[in-house]
Amino acid sequence: MMRRNHLPVLWIILFALSTGLSGSLIAQDEPTEEPTEESTPEFEVGQELTIDVLRQREIEGSDILVEQTLQNGVNYAQYIASYTSEGNKIYGLLTIPLGDVPEGGFKAIVFNHGFIPPATYRTTERYVAYVDALARSGFVVFKIDLRGHGDSEGEPQGSYFSPDYAIDAISALKSLQRMDIVDPQGIGMWGHSMAGNLVLRAMLMEPDVKAGVIWAGAVYSYDDLTRYGISDPSFTPSVAQQQFPTRRMGQILRETYGSPDSSVPYWQAVSLTEHIDLLESPLQLHHALNDDVVNVAYSYDLSTVLQQHGKFHELYTYEGGGHNISSPYFEEAMRRTILFFQAHL
Repeated sequence: MMRRNHLPVLWIILFALSTGLSGSLIAQDEPTEEPTEESTPEFEVGQELTIDVLRQREIEGSDILVEQTLQNGVNYAQYIASYTSEGNKIYGLLTIPLGDVPEGGFKAIVFNHGFIPPATYRTTERYVAYVDALARSGFVVFKIDLRGHGDSEGEPQGSYFSPDYAIDAISALKSLQRMDIVDPQGIGMWGHSMAGNLVLRAMLMEPDVKAGVIWAGAVYSYDDLTRYGISDPSFTPSVAQQQFPTRRMGQILRETYGSPDSSVPYWQAVSLTEHIDLLESPLQLHHALNDDVVNVAYSYDLSTVLQQHGKFHELYTYEGGGHNISSPYFEEAMRRTILFFQAHL
């Protein structure tokens, strides 16, 4: 600890001369300027979406409970399981490889679904081939039902203007870390479409996401949302009203701060690409050139930012396959996905 020196000035001068010090003397009674920590800007609305605030959140997991045992896959068991995220009971499809647990535990993947109207979402429907491919490859896979979907508690909010889904995904990771059979430092995330935004946001918030893979992802800067939009035929006005029964945060933010523009302080504070220096783990991107829901330019733009900041990533595009990167392109995209997780988890 530094202590203020109150010795006579003459003694200080003699000490300086005897030790060969040079330069100006600072008056001992004049306080020196202490460095101050940069404070997080305060915004009128939407503060909870800023990256600085999100990184300060304490997100917890819980024990994962088996709710129902399902029929085994080829080389894995599967269950309907649940965990707790911000007080909400969240359900999901959990797969566990059959056989002995490897030293250190199984590698695991939090699997995040894209936009599906909450009222029609079912745990065991959609993404069956995706989960099966990852599970066959020896990963523990936890395909979570984001809050408000299926039997999961809570209100669905969407990914782009609420942090809730990213919190659900990080809570799932924290819950997997509590399982004895899982390597706590070997967990990655996979996301499709809307969940591309979710996965990257979670990776900026939580360094324990050791690798991320995004298929046909969207919205990384909000400027890109303005440029490219999203053409999802399942997102009808009635579904929008159902999904946002209390407020339309995106509309509120635009009314408050204007159209998304990263030169505006608020939009800069919530932009994922403006905070890409915080990314610590490798990222792999997949996108079909003929995707008619999410423009491939979202992935091109993200790849450019990652490259400019020296972040390790891979970008693969496909001539066909559409928004889901369907066969015959699915098989190659999944092969690359599995190899990436095997190399980085």
